[in-house]
Amino acid sequence: MTSTTATPLPTTASGSAGAAAPPLRFDTKIAVIVRDDLAVWQKLNVTAFLASGIAHASDTVMGKHYEDASGHGYLALFREPVLCFTADAGALARTHARALSRAVPTALYTADMFRTGNDTDNRAVAADDLDLVGLAVYGPRGTIDKITKSLKLHA
Repeated sequence: MTSTTATPLPTTASGSAGAAAPPLRFDTKIAVIVRDDLAVWQKLNVTAFLASGIAHASDTVMGKHYEDASGHGYLALFREPVLCFTADAGALARTHARALSRAVPTALYTADMFRTGNDTDNRAVAADDLDLVGLAVYGPRGTIDKITKSLKLHA
C-alpha cells in the first residue's frame, strides 16, 4: 500500500491560497457503498457500522483528537473525507469482487446482520453467498477509484 500522507492542492500563482490553509488532497481514499433499496434508517445504520470498520484499516486513517477553545476534548475523526455511494445488488457484488481482487481493507455489512443476534451466524456465510447491503473500502486513491468506478454518489 502506498504512503498515507496528504498532499496540498496547488496554490495560486503567487504561492498563496488565501487566508485559509489550502485544502488537502490525500493519496488514500475512503468509500462507503450502500445498497439502494434499503430503508433510510438501514442506510444510516449500515454506514455507521462500516465506518467503524474502516477506522481500524491503518494507524493513519484517523486524525487527531479535537479540543475546542473552551478546553473540551472530543474523539478523533477520519483524517480525510468519506465518499458515500449507492448501488443495486449487482453493482455491490461487482464492487465487492473488485475490492477482494485488489486486497484493500474492506468492511462489509450483510442483510443477515439485520436479523441475527450473534456474530457467529453472520460469519458462517461464504463470500459468494453473502447478501451484501454495504461495503466500505480504504486504500490508495487510484485503486479505490477503480473499485468504485461507475457507482453513483449517494444523493
